[in-house]
Amino acid sequence: MFTRATQEAHTFIPVRNYSLGETLTSGQAFRWREVDREWEGVIGKRWVRLSQETGAIRAAAFETGSVEDWSWLKNYLQSETDLDRVISTFPRDQHMRAAISACPGLRLLKQEPWECLASFILSSTKQIVQIQQIIGLLCERFGEPIDTPSGRTVHTFPSAERVAAITEEDLRCCKMGFRAPYLRASAQMIARGDLDLSGIARLDVENARGELMRLPGVGRKIADCVLLFAYHFQEAFPLDVWILNAMRHLYFARRRPSPKGLLKFTQTYFGPNAGYAQQYLFHYMRTRIGRAKK
Repeated sequence: MFTRATQEAHTFIPVRNYSLGETLTSGQAFRWREVDREWEGVIGKRWVRLSQETGAIRAAAFETGSVEDWSWLKNYLQSETDLDRVISTFPRDQHMRAAISACPGLRLLKQEPWECLASFILSSTKQIVQIQQIIGLLCERFGEPIDTPSGRTVHTFPSAERVAAITEEDLRCCKMGFRAPYLRASAQMIARGDLDLSGIARLDVENARGELMRLPGVGRKIADCVLLFAYHFQEAFPLDVWILNAMRHLYFARRRPSPKGLLKFTQTYFGPNAGYAQQYLFHYMRTRIGRAKK
């Protein structure tokens, strides 16, 4: 909460080939809102405001005490990733080139594992706007309040321990429907120590995926989203409806491979940064080709 020691700190983070708007709206994270050409969100227990400048991202953070070390934000934004090197590993087919050209500067964020996991449990069969609404209600009702310079109060994402203690009925009041028992049971497993989220990063991708899939409501797609967006297992390739359609539309126009067949294709075709390539195709298909069809 706001105290006299709470203050707004500012910095400029140098970036090259970085699109803040493309990155924050690409379906990785769901708590960013655009206000007067700036982006406002919450990272951990900090309210953050970001804007794109020439060669830099201008950042403001509001919290108790002074902000001297901005490594947490650089890590979240992955501002120091050599994007050109990553893109050089992508296949050089016409579809991949079109996606890169349409979404220049798109990056993968590196999110806090519990928030990322809970967000994707809540994302099942929902569109991005609906996911944002559900998460917004969950945070407003059960997160810790944070004041902002404008006087508006925002909220942290509730911890696994907090969610574990909430009744299913109260969770359903956040419009999450059948996802409520999955979220609550997963939170309880984590709160009890049945699954160590911090230890996932030390595993290989197959064992890490297997650990996450022990959680209720977590199938391969959700597990791969968490592996990619929270742990940066670059070989993880989430296959949701958009990507299934993208793969079939772009690469298999004359046949209809199964999801299993598509997964096998992605594991061999897209190289060591397949997950990064997936994000370009996902955002390209959803925001360019998908809208054009509509």
